[in-house]
Amino acid sequence: MPTHSSQPDAGALELSVVVPVKNEADNVLPLTEEIVAALADRLSYEIIYVDDGSDDATPDALRAAMADVPMLRVLRHQTCCGQSAGVVTGVRAARGEWIATLDGDGQNNPADLPKLLDARQNAASPHRLQLVAGQRQRRQDSAIKLFSSRIANAVRSRLLHDDARDTGCGLKLFRKDAFLQLPAFDHIHRFLPALFVRNNGEVIFVDVSHRPRTKGKSKYGLHNRLWVGIVDMIGVLWLNRRPVRPVAHEEPRP
Repeated sequence: MPTHSSQPDAGALELSVVVPVKNEADNVLPLTEEIVAALADRLSYEIIYVDDGSDDATPDALRAAMADVPMLRVLRHQTCCGQSAGVVTGVRAARGEWIATLDGDGQNNPADLPKLLDARQNAASPHRLQLVAGQRQRRQDSAIKLFSSRIANAVRSRLLHDDARDTGCGLKLFRKDAFLQLPAFDHIHRFLPALFVRNNGEVIFVDVSHRPRTKGKSKYGLHNRLWVGIVDMIGVLWLNRRPVRPVAHEEPRP
């Protein structure tokens, strides 16, 4: 892995890449290398891994990566709190004005990050843009994953009308300040398009690639992907029917 010579500035950066991981020891180093290669010479950025209570060699792999990549930061949950909690932890700690997220299993290709950044630059309404969401093409997943995702996506699209084909894609780019205005709950990462629209933001979608998992084991099955997602969807539908967007001004002093 290439060695980098300077630490990120303590002030704001253009981008923070947030990667939640749990028991992904074999994926940390190659994924970090790919992120660094994808963002080389493009902008000021940092990489934040959030270790969600791993009980394998993931902490050792992260320490090894930090020794070679000065812009890498590592946060660690004492206990497993879930992928969405990892994203929220990373965003709150981030120095970037924009946040890019991707899954830590290596199935999202970091080479697609420039696609999202370019889409942001070419947005029709840049002042309203809050989310650029990746949508996986030719998914490389097991039959049970594809089945559960197909049902969940169909139900979500019918209920939430978010125009999203694939909200489960971990590859996303969004404004940090806009994200922190959203309600935080488990599995929030699957409902970001609907929630950003509720926040009066613009959302655009970009087709991205998808790779088979070659190392580690999936943390999701039918129970925690399909049924839990449908329950959460009901909560998001409730939120969307009760938007509050007050407009206020400050009275001038007499």
